[in-house]
Amino acid sequence: MSILSKINFPKDLKKLSLQDLKTFNDELRTFTIETVSKTGGHLGASLGVVELTTALHYVFDTPKDKIIWDVGHQTYPHKIITGRKKNIHTLRKKNGLSGFTKRSESIYDPFGAAHSSTSISANLGITVARDLQKKSFDVISIIGDGAISAGMAFEGLNNIGHLNKNSLIILNDNEMSIAKPVGAMSKYLVNLLSSKTYENIRDIVKNFTKKLPHEIGSFAKKTEGYLKGYLTGNTLFEELGMNYIGPIDGHNLDLLIQLFQKYKEKELHGPLFLHIITEKGKGYAPAENSNDKFHGVSSFDIETGVQNKSKDKTYTRVVSDTLNKLAQKDKKITAITAAMPSGTGLDKFQEKFPDRFFDVGIAEQHAVTFAGGMATEGLKPYVAIYSTFLQRAYDQVVHDIAIQSLPVRFLIDRSGFVGADGATHAGSFDLSYLCCLPNFIVMAPSSGEELKNMLNFSLSINNKPCAIRYPRDTVGAYDENKPFEKINLGKGKIVQKGKKVAFLNLGTRIHQVKETSKLLNKKNNLQSTIVDMRFAKPIDKQLLKSLLKNHDIFITVEENAIGGFSSQVNNFFLNQSINQIRLLNFFMKDEFIDQSDMTDQYKQSGISPEEIYKKVSNFL
Repeated sequence: MSILSKINFPKDLKKLSLQDLKTFNDELRTFTIETVSKTGGHLGASLGVVELTTALHYVFDTPKDKIIWDVGHQTYPHKIITGRKKNIHTLRKKNGLSGFTKRSESIYDPFGAAHSSTSISANLGITVARDLQKKSFDVISIIGDGAISAGMAFEGLNNIGHLNKNSLIILNDNEMSIAKPVGAMSKYLVNLLSSKTYENIRDIVKNFTKKLPHEIGSFAKKTEGYLKGYLTGNTLFEELGMNYIGPIDGHNLDLLIQLFQKYKEKELHGPLFLHIITEKGKGYAPAENSNDKFHGVSSFDIETGVQNKSKDKTYTRVVSDTLNKLAQKDKKITAITAAMPSGTGLDKFQEKFPDRFFDVGIAEQHAVTFAGGMATEGLKPYVAIYSTFLQRAYDQVVHDIAIQSLPVRFLIDRSGFVGADGATHAGSFDLSYLCCLPNFIVMAPSSGEELKNMLNFSLSINNKPCAIRYPRDTVGAYDENKPFEKINLGKGKIVQKGKKVAFLNLGTRIHQVKETSKLLNKKNNLQSTIVDMRFAKPIDKQLLKSLLKNHDIFITVEENAIGGFSSQVNNFFLNQSINQIRLLNFFMKDEFIDQSDMTDQYKQSGISPEEIYKKVSNFL
C-alpha cells in the first residue's frame, strides 16, 4: 500500500518519518501529474512546490495556522493533502474542485485567490485580526517571483514591515512565472543569486543567523554566489523591515522542516522573509523541458507530454496575426502586455518587432498609464490584457486615459465566460465598466473577420481611447487572406431581416441568436430581425430608429453582466418616449458562476438559445 493512500489530512503527515515523507513526495508528484493529465490545469507550478507544501503541513497546525497561497496555480498538492484527494479528479469541472484556493471549498483555504499579489496584504489583515483578538496562530504567505513584482505586493510588504507583525512570507523563486519575470525586481533577485562578494554583513544579522540551521550555510557555500543573499545586511526586503533568509534550496525537505520548526517554536521572529529557489515542473521531464514549464495545460499524454489542444484558429490568434500585419506597415504601432505575451498572442509580435514590444510584468496599472504616455507622443499603443485583469487598472483607465481622451487601444481578451477557470477569470464586467466612461469607444466582433476589421478600424481612432473585447474561443470559418472591409464608427449591420421582433446582438453570441431565431420561426411562425450591433458605445441610433417602423419588441443579447450594452440601448429607447416599445435584455445572471464547460455556463446564466427562446416566447 502506498504512503499517499494513507494520507487524507495534514494530521496524517505528522505520523511519518522524514524518509517516509520523501517517499510520500514522490508519490504526491506522480499523483498530481496523473490527475492533471486528465483534467488539465496548472501543472508546472504545483510540481515545483511539492516539498514546500509537505513541509508546511508537516510542521504547522493547519487549519488553525493559516497558509495563504498567492494566485493559487500551485495548490493542487495542497488540495490533495487537505481532505480533497478523493475529489481531485473533479478539478476545474462543474460542481468539482476549483483550480484555485476558495474559502467555501475548504477550511484549509483561509483566503481565496486567482489573481496575483494579494497574499501579503491578506496575511497582514489576518495577522492584525489575530493580535487584536489575542489569538495564537501562525500566518504564512507563499508568493512567486512574478507576483512579487506587482505594486500591491510591495504595498503589503511596506505595511507589514512598518507594523512589525509576526508573520512568515515565503518567496517561491522559480525564475519562471507565466512568462519570464521582467524588470528591476527580476534582476534584483538574480543578483542575489549571483553576486560573489561578502560586504556589508551587519552584526545584527550575524546574531540573527546563529539560530538558523547549519545546512543553510552549507548550501550557500556549495552554491556559487549565494552568500550575498545569505547574510547580506542591505537586501531590499530588510530595508522594508523584514528579516531576510535566503536564498535556500526549496526542494531540500530536511532544511525546510528545520526552518519552519524554528519559526514555529519562536526561535525566529517575524516579520520573516524566506527566499527559496524551486524548479517549476520539477520531476516531470516534459514540463522541465518546456518553454512555459507546463504552466497551464489541457489534458495530455503522460508518456510524451503532448497536449490535447484544438488546432482551430482562436480570436487571440486573429489578433496576433492581424496586429503583426498592421505593424509591418505602421511603425508607430506598439504592443504592451502584463506578463502574458503568449496568452494574449503578442509573443509573435515580440518576435517580429522586439523594439516595439513591452512586457511590463504583473503590473496592469503601470501598463495602462505607460501606454497613455506613449499616446501623448504620437505612438499607437495596443494594450492586450485579459478582461478580468484589466479590472485591476480601472482607475488608470478612467483618470489617465479616458479623462485625457488619449488614443490607447485596448485588446480585451477572455471576455465573457472562460469555462474551467471559473468566476475569477471570467470577463464579466468590462462592458459595464467601460461603456459608462466618456470618450470611450467599445467594440465587440461577432466573428474572426469582424475582429480583423475592427483592429484595422482602430488605427484610425486618434483622438480618444477604444476597446475591442473578444472571447476565449475559436473563430470557426475564417479567411485570413480576405482584404479588410471598412467599418464606420458606431454602425451596426442587419444580418437577417424580419418584423415585429428585433434581436440586437453584441459579440459572438450572434450564432446562438440565430439558433433562437430559427426556433421562433419554427414554433411561433415568426421571422425576426437580427442585428450585429458591433459597437456597445456609441450605439447605432440611426439604425435603431429605422427599426422602430416595423418592430415593437427589441431584445438585447450580450455576454456581460448588467449595466453594459443593454443599458446603452435601454437608455436610447426610453428617451424616445414611444409607449409601444417593449424591451427584453439578456446578459449574465447576477451571480458568480463556478467552473464548468462554457455551454453549461451559458445555460446557467440564461443566455443559451433554449433559455432565450423560452423567455422570448413567453414575452410574445
